[in-house]
Amino acid sequence: IPVAKATLAGTGIHVASVATGFPSGQTYRDIKLAETREAVAAGADEIDMVIDRGAFLEGDIAAVFDEIVAVKAACGDAHLKVILETGELETLDNVRRASILAMAAGADFIKTSTGKVTPAATLPVTLVMLEAIRDFHRRTGRIVGMKPAGGIRTAKEAIQYLVVLYETLGPRWMTPELF
Repeated sequence: IPVAKATLAGTGIHVASVATGFPSGQTYRDIKLAETREAVAAGADEIDMVIDRGAFLEGDIAAVFDEIVAVKAACGDAHLKVILETGELETLDNVRRASILAMAAGADFIKTSTGKVTPAATLPVTLVMLEAIRDFHRRTGRIVGMKPAGGIRTAKEAIQYLVVLYETLGPRWMTPELF
């Protein structure tokens, strides 16, 4: 993080860091929080965390919510990007539930995947997440960003994602700060 911060000084480019036992997210909460605090102290502008899919799929929604809230608090002024690892969530309904849960817990961004699991970003999953952001924004007024990650390899595919974004959330979200 310090090398990236020094190299990018004055460019306006933010530095993101993974934390919370990336990419599995399978470690103790105190370690996840310590990693987050250390990354922020080192200069990270943004933290990427992965939700506990096991807890989510077992129905322990409160544990997942509480963990996101705790990591968000540990972020201080840094943004929190919550990775859902959608390829492991089994259904589009689960993707929507996880998206809403992450946003309600304080995520500044939601992200499809770490890129370590297949499938990663897909158009159907991205659409579900964008619709969740749209509905969340309509209910709360809070703007949340979205990052489809993993599997987008060509310009033609990227344009398809941009069209889905534009048609679902509109031009306001067509910025690097939100997509």
